[in-house]
Amino acid sequence: MFMTIGYALLGSSLLLAADKSLSQTVPPEGKQAEARLIAVLQSADTSQKDKADACRQLAIVGTKQAVPVLAGLLADEKLSHMARYALEPIPDPAVDDALRDALGKLKGRLLVGVIVSVGVRRDAQAVPALVKLLEDPDSDVAQAAARALGSIGTLEAAKALRAALGKAADADRQLAICEGLLRAAENLAAKGDRDSARGIYDQLAALPKLPRHVRTAALQGKLTVSGKQ
Repeated sequence: MFMTIGYALLGSSLLLAADKSLSQTVPPEGKQAEARLIAVLQSADTSQKDKADACRQLAIVGTKQAVPVLAGLLADEKLSHMARYALEPIPDPAVDDALRDALGKLKGRLLVGVIVSVGVRRDAQAVPALVKLLEDPDSDVAQAAARALGSIGTLEAAKALRAALGKAADADRQLAICEGLLRAAENLAAKGDRDSARGIYDQLAALPKLPRHVRTAALQGKLTVSGKQ
């Protein structure tokens, strides 16, 4: 019972952190806690565990004030993941600016992580940078970019994925682009753009070389946007 209550309280805190009004109405104790947590991250004498714990708490109370120090940890092999964990729920556009900036500076696993966070936040301004990464020599980076574009789900992102499908250098990239397209179609349909969603489903369903489960998902999506059972 106590564990259930604890999870409920944690969920409520995370929902509050996602409320955009929170950045303007943070209570004094929240600001003080944030300042202490930022100081923990900036201290050279703090252990990695304590810094990770600070990031975990900043995911709840963090505001624009915490963004610069958290962004500085995106290149840290040991703390990048926790920095992104703290950044993702902060409802300030400064987070998106920091993540887009990191797209042009990081490589490998760290870059993949930032791309994932960009997708989580559905930052439409990051679409041009992500489109360029679709052809990155690192296949993991290219696959992450495809999935993030699908999560963002704008018409621009969908068009880029449709164009990239026939250019995929290997099966893994092609499958990631298909996944991105299916995500984009769902997002476009949810926004009322059923025609664009149907165009994506038609493209995927008509390519016999694609895996069967991709074509099946495309057919199911096509029927759904057409209003058929």
